[in-house]
Amino acid sequence: MTKTRVVCAHDCPDMCSLVAEVEDGRLVRLQGDPDEAYTAGFACAKVNRDMETVHSPDRLRTPLRRVGPKGSGEFTPISWDAALDEIATRWKTIIAESGPEAILGYAYSAHQGHMNRRLVSGLFHALGTSRLQAGTVCDTCCETAWDMTCGPVGGTDPEAVVHSDLVIAWGCDLMAVNVHFWALLEKVRKTGVKLVVIDPRRSQTAARADWHLPIRIGTDAALACGIAHILERDGLLDRDYIAAQTLGFERWSAEVLVNFPPARVAEITGLSVDDVERLAAMYGAAKASLIRLGEGMTRLARGGQALRAVATLPALTGAYGREGGGAMLLAAGSMDFQFGVLTKPSGPASARMVNHLALGEALEEMTDPPLRALFIAANNPAVTNPDVNRLRRALASKELLTVVHDPFMTDTARYADIVLPATTYLETEDFYRSYGSYRMQYGPAAVAPQHEAMSNFHLAQALAQRMGLTDPVFSMAPKDIVPQFFKGATGIIADIDPARVFEGPVKVSPPSAQEFRTPSGKLEIYSETLAAQGVAPMPVWEADPVEAADAARWPLRLLTAPGYFQAHTAYAASPFLRKREGAPCAILHPEEAAKRGLADGASVRLFNGRGEVGLVLRVSDEVQPGVVLVPGQRPDGEAVSGTVNMLCDERRTDMGEGACYQSTFLDVAAWEQAA
Repeated sequence: MTKTRVVCAHDCPDMCSLVAEVEDGRLVRLQGDPDEAYTAGFACAKVNRDMETVHSPDRLRTPLRRVGPKGSGEFTPISWDAALDEIATRWKTIIAESGPEAILGYAYSAHQGHMNRRLVSGLFHALGTSRLQAGTVCDTCCETAWDMTCGPVGGTDPEAVVHSDLVIAWGCDLMAVNVHFWALLEKVRKTGVKLVVIDPRRSQTAARADWHLPIRIGTDAALACGIAHILERDGLLDRDYIAAQTLGFERWSAEVLVNFPPARVAEITGLSVDDVERLAAMYGAAKASLIRLGEGMTRLARGGQALRAVATLPALTGAYGREGGGAMLLAAGSMDFQFGVLTKPSGPASARMVNHLALGEALEEMTDPPLRALFIAANNPAVTNPDVNRLRRALASKELLTVVHDPFMTDTARYADIVLPATTYLETEDFYRSYGSYRMQYGPAAVAPQHEAMSNFHLAQALAQRMGLTDPVFSMAPKDIVPQFFKGATGIIADIDPARVFEGPVKVSPPSAQEFRTPSGKLEIYSETLAAQGVAPMPVWEADPVEAADAARWPLRLLTAPGYFQAHTAYAASPFLRKREGAPCAILHPEEAAKRGLADGASVRLFNGRGEVGLVLRVSDEVQPGVVLVPGQRPDGEAVSGTVNMLCDERRTDMGEGACYQSTFLDVAAWEQAA
C-alpha cells in the first residue's frame, strides 16, 4: 500500500490537504492530512468518499461522438486522435470563415486546481477567441462588492479567530461550506467566544449558534445600516480609525444612516426592534469581532449593496485594525500569484467577453460573428446556469459545435457533439491556492488516469499543438511552470521559496491589520468608481421594483443553499453521498404546506412564468413562511423533473453582473396537478 499527500480540489474555501491510500492501483482510503494544522486530520463528508468517484462504473471511458439528436445522450466511441483531429479541423474552419471570436471556451475551477483550470483559458487566449468575464456564476457580485469597498485584497486570516471575541456568520452556513473553520471556531467557543448567525434559514450552523437571527431574504443591507445607525447614536464608533482608514463616512451618516432607525430596520428585516438593538450593542462592545461573509446575500438584485454594507461595519468599530477582527470573504486577493504564464500566453487576446450567466443569451443573440463553437470543461451550465431552458434550447442548435470535457456524462454533455473523458483531481498533479485560508500546496496524482481519461492541462496542450500554437507553456511539464507563479510576486508571498510547495502545505500570514487596495487606499464607504457606473455609491437598502412586482404575483420566494453532502453536480457520482443527501427536495414551512394541502415526502411542482420543476417536499420550520428552500444543485435525473434553475431568469446583480437566484418568486402545488 502506498500513501500520497494530495489536495482536495472541490470548489470549497478550505483547500484540504489529504492522504490517499492506494492498493493495487486502486484508491482504498482518503482522509485528512494529520500533519496539516488547518485540515486537522479530517476530511469532510463530501470528500472522504471520492474514491467512489474515481472508480465509478459511470465514468466516461473513451472519447465519444454524437450519433443521435442533441440532448438524447446517444454517442459512439472514437479514438483520442480522431476526436482531437476533428476538433482542430472544425475550429480551423470556423476561424477561417468567421474569425476566432466565433469560438468560446467555457471553463471553470469546479473540481480542478490552477494548472488544469487556467491553461484551458490560456489556450483560448492564445487563439484569440471570445472569452469569459472574470468571476463565476457564484462569486462575481460578492467579489466585486468587496473590491469596491476594500479593494482586491484578502480579508481576515480565519486562523486568527483564536484572537476574536465575537464571530458573526452572516449568510454563511459554516457546517456546509467551511467545516475546518467551523472546527477551529468550536475550539475558541469553549473559551466564551459567542457565535451569532444571520441567515434566513435555521441551518445546521444556526441551530448550533449562540444566537440565530432569521433575517428576511434580501434585507441584509438594511440590518447593516441599522447597526451602523445605532453605533453612531450610542457613541460606539472608533472615530480615529474612521478618520484615518475610511472614505465617506460623514456623508453616509447624513444621507443614508439617518433613514435606518431601529423601528424601520425591524419592519424591513422581519426582526424585532429588541433584536436589532441587542445585535448592535453586542457588536459595538466587541473589540475583535470577526464577520464571516457568505455569498448567499449577494445572489439577488441588490446583492452588492448588501455585502458592501456588512463589510463596512468592522471599520466603524476599528475591528479591521485588530488581530482577530474584521471580515473574511476570500483570502485569494492577498496572494498575488503571477498566473498570467498560464492564462495569457502570447497571442491575439480577444476583447469580446461573455458573462458566465448569459451563455444562453450569447449563443442565441451574439452576432458579428455568432458563436459557432463551444468548449466546456469542469462545468455543467445546463444545470447550474439561470434560465436553463433557454440555454438548453441554444445548446440544441445543429449549427453549434459543442465539445465537453468531463469525467461523467452530465446534463450538458448530452448536448455535445464530442465528449472527452476527464481526470478527477486524484488522477492529475496540480497547484492549489486556498481562497478561504492563507495556504498553498502542490498535489501529485494519487492514481493513474482511469480508462482513457486526460487532464484539462494535457488536453489544452494537445489541442494547442494541433492548432499550431508554439508558446513554451504548451509543452512544459506542470512542475516546471510553478516557479513562474512566484516571479514578480509582491506582498505576503514575495519571499516564499517555490520549492516549499512541493514538500507539503505552506502557510502565509497576512498583516494583523486589514489593508485596503482601493483607489484612495482606504475602505471606501463612498465609491467614486460605483458613482461613475451609475450605481449607488454608498451602501444602502432599497426595495427592488422588479422583485416587488414578482412578489405581488407569486407568494413564495426561492432560497438556494449548498447541501451538506452534495454542493453541486460534481458529487453526483457517489451513490453514498446521493443517499446521504436524499432526493432533490423543496423545503416549505408547515403553515405554507398546510395552506396547499401538501404532506411531507410528497412529490410537488415548483412553478412560475418560466416553467415548472418536480421535487420531493420536506416540511420544516427551518425556513420562514413565504420561502421555499432548495438545497444543492442536482442533475435532472435525480429530481422528479428538471432543475430549479429553470425557474430563475438571467437578471444581473447591481455589481459584477452576478446571478439573481434569490430574486426568484414562485408557487408550489401537488405534482399531480401539473398540466
